[in-house]
Amino acid sequence: MVRTNSPSGAPWRNFYGRRRGKGLRESQKTYLDEDLAALSPGRVSWEENPDRLPLDLGARFPGREIWLEIGFGGGEHMVHQAALHPQAGIVGCEPFINGVAMLLRKIRDAGVENVAVHPGDARDLFDVLPAASVAKAFLLYPDPWPKKKHHRRRFVTPEHLEPLARAMRPGAELRMATDIPDYVRQALEEVPDHGFEWVAERPADWREPWDDWIPTRYEQKALREGRVPHYLTFRRT
Repeated sequence: MVRTNSPSGAPWRNFYGRRRGKGLRESQKTYLDEDLAALSPGRVSWEENPDRLPLDLGARFPGREIWLEIGFGGGEHMVHQAALHPQAGIVGCEPFINGVAMLLRKIRDAGVENVAVHPGDARDLFDVLPAASVAKAFLLYPDPWPKKKHHRRRFVTPEHLEPLARAMRPGAELRMATDIPDYVRQALEEVPDHGFEWVAERPADWREPWDDWIPTRYEQKALREGRVPHYLTFRRT
């Protein structure tokens, strides 16, 4: 792995996208100051864990299987799943701090306790997720990067899919939702090449959402603008 000269030994990784939007409201700053640290899944940062020792998710969520949401946006889906499935411990990662603050408010309002939050790059989290530890993962309306020259920035590339596959146990489910037809094409080309099989048997399997689905704000925007959602389900082989 190519590393920088930083004291932590962290690798240099391109990051595309926003980490912060418009100014945070005072209430959002309060959520971040008071709630975020207690919701950490463990030592993820390179400064805290330079040897990249695996997280002890069994201690963080005793007796629960581990689910993962990659890029939880405003957090409505993650909190919905946590409330609906108390048997799961859900780890969410999101580098956009405004979205993290939105999630923290929703966690307070819902009173869910089976969640953990990594406010950063999914790749740093993948470094320390134990192998074959994740039973279900969600990738919902990821950044589309519509220009062809930017397709390598999409999540459905080897840089992300290889460590994700390592972290997911055999038989684990990967759910993906997107309103971008070309993203569907790339996902169906790339994801099966990294240890997954697409489990659709009929058109309804990608046209209709899952039974426990809740529309995200991104899906609502897509529908308002006339774009058609696609729901893809893969199984770790």
